[in-house]
This record gives sequence, structure tokens and C-alpha cells, in this order.
Amino acid sequence: MTASKPTLLASAILLALGLAGCSQPHSETGPAQAEASPPQTAPAPLQIDLSKAPEPIRFSARDLDPSIAACERFGDYVNSKWLAANPIPGDRTTWGAFPLLGERSLAIQHEIAKAAAADTQAPEGSIRRMVGDFYAAGMNTDAIEAAGIEPIRPDLEAIDQLADGAAVAAYIRDRYARGEGMLFAFYANADVKNSAMNIAYAGQGGLSLPERSYYLEDREDYVRIRDAFRGHVARLLQLAGADPATAEAQARTVLDFETRLARASLDRLALRDPANRYNPMDLSSADALTPHFSWTAFFDTLQVARPEMFSLAMTDFFKEFDRMLAELPVEDWRTWLRFKTIDEAAPFLSSAFEQENFEFYRKTLAGQKEQQERWKRVLGALNASMGEALGQLYVEVAFPPASKAKMEHLVDNLRKALKARLEKLEWMSEETRAKALEKWASFTPKIGYPDKWRSWDGLVVSRASYLDNVRAAAGFNYRYNLDKIGKPVDRTEWGMSPQTVNAYYRASANEIVFPAAILQPPFFDPDADDALNYGGIGAVIGHEMIHGYDDQGSKFDAQGNMVNWWTDEDRARFEARAAKLAEQYSRYEALPGLFVNGKLGLGENIADLGGVTVALDALRMAQGENFQDPMVEGMSQTQRFFANWATVWRINYTEEQLKVQLTVGPHSPGMFRAIGPAQNLPAFAEAYGCKEGDPMVRPPAERVVIW
Repeated sequence: MTASKPTLLASAILLALGLAGCSQPHSETGPAQAEASPPQTAPAPLQIDLSKAPEPIRFSARDLDPSIAACERFGDYVNSKWLAANPIPGDRTTWGAFPLLGERSLAIQHEIAKAAAADTQAPEGSIRRMVGDFYAAGMNTDAIEAAGIEPIRPDLEAIDQLADGAAVAAYIRDRYARGEGMLFAFYANADVKNSAMNIAYAGQGGLSLPERSYYLEDREDYVRIRDAFRGHVARLLQLAGADPATAEAQARTVLDFETRLARASLDRLALRDPANRYNPMDLSSADALTPHFSWTAFFDTLQVARPEMFSLAMTDFFKEFDRMLAELPVEDWRTWLRFKTIDEAAPFLSSAFEQENFEFYRKTLAGQKEQQERWKRVLGALNASMGEALGQLYVEVAFPPASKAKMEHLVDNLRKALKARLEKLEWMSEETRAKALEKWASFTPKIGYPDKWRSWDGLVVSRASYLDNVRAAAGFNYRYNLDKIGKPVDRTEWGMSPQTVNAYYRASANEIVFPAAILQPPFFDPDADDALNYGGIGAVIGHEMIHGYDDQGSKFDAQGNMVNWWTDEDRARFEARAAKLAEQYSRYEALPGLFVNGKLGLGENIADLGGVTVALDALRMAQGENFQDPMVEGMSQTQRFFANWATVWRINYTEEQLKVQLTVGPHSPGMFRAIGPAQNLPAFAEAYGCKEGDPMVRPPAERVVIW
């Protein structure tokens, strides 16, 4: 939600944590902390006026466009009228059901943050005090403007003193110890071969652009973005004091530097395979792999006990990083480190830096026409820094207990429907089926918010400096993450805050998680008919469960370990069906000449198809044998089920944002998610009276059934 790109370290950690979600890539910085806060006398909940938040989208038959045949263009039949009447706001790059719920959550958070900031009597160190102080510091534009570049001046001076590659390596180690790593990902997570224990992982990074193809391919828009990036680097360096000629030369150095890293990096498709993110190695072998960068010294600097092994994957990347330490002139390293320091800090500095950050990362790269209001940008930083702390205040005012109870009932129904499908799946042998059912039995659902909140004891924020608060939180969160290395996994933790409009499946814990903010229309409405809830949150519940059986989640067993539990014959049958689905999605043309990457989005598309299928089964189980269809708004329950699924994916994109999504995935654009499962399901054709040959009806030989 921030105006800037996610930090490299946070993005890389979240990718490797294995969170498979139902919407967009995640922006939270990490999971919850193990220890609960000391008992305190709880203050009265903040008094918040929820009427100020925008209303979520609810499916209505009035939104249907009768001039469009449902059997030809179902997505347009359901969504085109609303999308035409609701253009993308200037401060957004997408607009529809998901973004509008995000806006609603933000509005509630805004009232909470303002009330917390106004409560000057809140105890020092309390959640309310920290949230209020962080927000107040971010909104104090006079102080931020007066500070200019001074908050990062000491870092720039330290970079100027680097004399050789050894000094650069030492500087990199020191930055990671502060939670400000920028070259590669380094974090704690469950060992994929022993999911009960946390180990350290290192992985590729260092790129400012979304993906390696932006550096390496000569597609017209990629070339344009590279040119714009070079201009962005030069302008930032000039803002920091460089003369124009020097800044232009240094911008070329930065692009060359990152292009070299890109050539040694895996692409997004390769990164989907967990085997490519796991490479256990002892310290002596790691030190031999990168002789100019000592991992032993790295662990010592981070004050992490030297492990018997850690995962050092993507070895080509780390070999190239090591060669660059040895081969590049130190001035090239100083140039890149200067740029990255300024670039990472820019959203939290004075307006000139913040505006330049917006102009490139949001306007040029994503097509956002105008900067978000200040309060939204500050809330974005607050969520990235202290998301679960803000979430404690959010659930007090925005999540009724009745919603959690009804969700638990829906989850139970979806579990039963999935089990029934697993038990009768015709293409799977009994040997593999037994393992699939064992995994089903160990699913752990989490709904709304954590049972145990993480502690923020030791984090110090104030109203004095916005950037200092951001950095203090980054260091605090990173230390919390590092402290897990070598310790048992705490499965009570969450990887998203309650106010996040999303959901996820975590393979290492075999858990499905639904934060409070997604439990609203069009996903979930306690007052709606069953068809809407099963076509909304029911399909999302099914989606997250099916992630445990998608092309990557299926590589993990009931305990969350990366173990092959398939017979060779069953795996081959599964992969043949999955390949057929990938081919289907690869034929969707999102923009002239630009198609969906069916292989990159395969996990999400398997989850969509399976989730919708299981949710429809669950709806029919809930209806019972003697069900009498109430024909709400003149529509059958099956029609409303599919219509609400399409409503969930009601979304418009700027052209630039759509291009980014097609490149980085893994989610197919919403207009195709709205129709992809339905085209494979005979129940859709039956509900809407479609015939063979209609665009929404795939021929029997082309239909895909996986789960």
C-alpha cells in the first residue's frame, strides 16, 4: 500500500516463506513473535466511526449487463457495468473488489491511528502509544522536510570511506546486522526437510526492478523501463549532491551492476520450485564458495550462533556476487551502495526524495497517476513496520466474534467436501490417496487474528524522526527473525496482519490463514444467501486448501516436509493434467501480443479450479437432498455462486501494472480468474444454459479436472 516498492529484504523473505495467497503478493514484513506481552490492564477500545469507511462491493443482479451473453463473456456479463462506472482512482493502479476492501481497511486503520496519536496519555511502550507515535512522526512533514537528507548522511559518509572489497564486505555485514540488508535475502524459516526446526536461508536479491527480464530482454517496454530507471538513479544522486554529469555516469554504473546480478539470478518460474530455494551447506563449504565474503564472519556479525548448516541456494548468484567483490573497482560498489541507501530511504525523507520515488516506482513502472494522500503512505509504512501491533487495535473495532464462528463452520464444510473428492478421485491410486488424506487431516485453519499476539517489548519509537522509527522497526523485526535460527518452529505465528485483505497457505505448516479484513463482502457476508458466501469466501477457503495439492504444495507432506509422497504413476498423471491447465491459461491474451504465463501462475490456477469445484460441492452438501432453490433476484443458487466468484475478481488495471503482473506473477489477472474455473465445469454450463461451442464451455476433451 505504500508509494514505494517493498524493501528487497522483506520481499525476498516473503517469497521464500512459501506463502501461497489468493490475491496479490504480500507486503507484510514477517510473522508474529513467540512470546506474549506481559499482562497489562487493557485500556478501553478506541472509539472509531466505521461509517467513514467505504462500503465493500456486494453482488447484485442489478450489476449484470443483459446485453452481454453469460455463455460468451461471463466476466463482462457480471462486471463490465460496475467497472465502466468506477474508473481506477488516480492514486491506484488497480480498482475493484480487492482494492476497494483494501481502501476500506485503510480507512478504518486511519481512524485508529489518528485516535492513537491523539491519546497522549497512553502508557509508554504500549501498543497504542507506539502506533500513535509512529503515525504522528510520519505525519510531521515540517520536521521531515527540515531534516532533508541528514538522516542518512552518516551512512553516505561511511560508504565514501570504503577502500576495497574487504571493506565493502564488512560494510554489508554491518548493514545486515542493523536489519538493512540490500544485496541478498537472509532470514530464518522452517527447514523444508525438517519443518519442526528453523534454519537460516540465503537467497538472491539486489535488483531494483521487478524481475531479471527487465534487465536482460529487449522487449520495447523493458527497454523503456531501463532508460527510465537510469534517469531515476541519476535524479536521486543529484538530490544527494552529485553534479549532473557525475550522476549520469554513476546511473550507468548502477544499471550495469544490477544487470550483472540479474544474469546470475534465477527467473520467477525457477524460483517457484522450493528445491531451487534450498541448498544445505556447512560454513566451511559456504566460505569456500565465496572466498571474498566470509559467511562465518557474517554469522558472527549478526550475533547468530554458527550453525552446522544453513541453506545457501542460487549458488550462481553468490559466486557472481563474490566475483564482483574481487573484480569491480571499489568506486562502483560505493556508487551502488550510495544509490541503494538513498533509494530505500527515499519514501521516508523530504518531499523531493519521496516524489522521485513515486515518479519511478509507482507512476512510470505501475501507471499510478498521482501520489496517495500522506496518511495512506504513512499507514503503509506502519503496516510494514508494526502490522500486527496495529492489527491488535483493528480487531477490537472491526471484527465481530460472530464472523469468526460462521467462518469456522464454512471451513468445516469445505474440509468435508475436499475429503469427499479425495476419496473418490478416479485418477489417483489408493497408495497416494492415503497420503493425500493424511495431509488433509492435518490442515490447520487460522481465522481472523492470532490467538497469541506477538510482543513489541524492546522496540523504541518516538515522534522525533520518521526514518528512525522505520529503521528501528526494521532492526527489531529482523532481530526477532534471526533469533529463530536453530530453534523450534512456533506454529501459532501468523504471516499476515489481521487488517490485510488476503489469505494464504503455508506449506511448511500445512496451514490455511484468513485475516479479519478479507471476511467482508463480496467474500463473506453473514446476512447473504449461501450461494454468495460459498462462491466468495468458500471458494477462497477451497483455494487455500488446494494449495496444499498444487504443483509445488504437493511436494510437501502432512508434517510440512519436502517429501515425495506420490507414486511415479500418480505424479505423472497429476503433471499431465496440470500441464493442460497451464496451456489453457497461456492462451489468455491480456494485452495485444502479451499473454498470461500459464506455467508461472500454475499453482494459483490449480487452486482456483480446485477451490471453486470444492466450494460448489460444499454448497450442495449444505443444501441437502430436499433443497428448494429460493431463486434470489431471479437467479438460481448455482448462478449466484458463479456470479459472486466473478465479482471477487472484479478488477481494472492500468496498462503498466498489468504488464508488471504478467511478468512477475504468480497470479493471473483477475479477468481470467473470474472465468477460468467456470469454463472447465459442466455445472456452470448447466446453470446458465450454455451449449457446446459457446466460449464459456470448453469441449469435453479440453476440460481439466485435477482435484
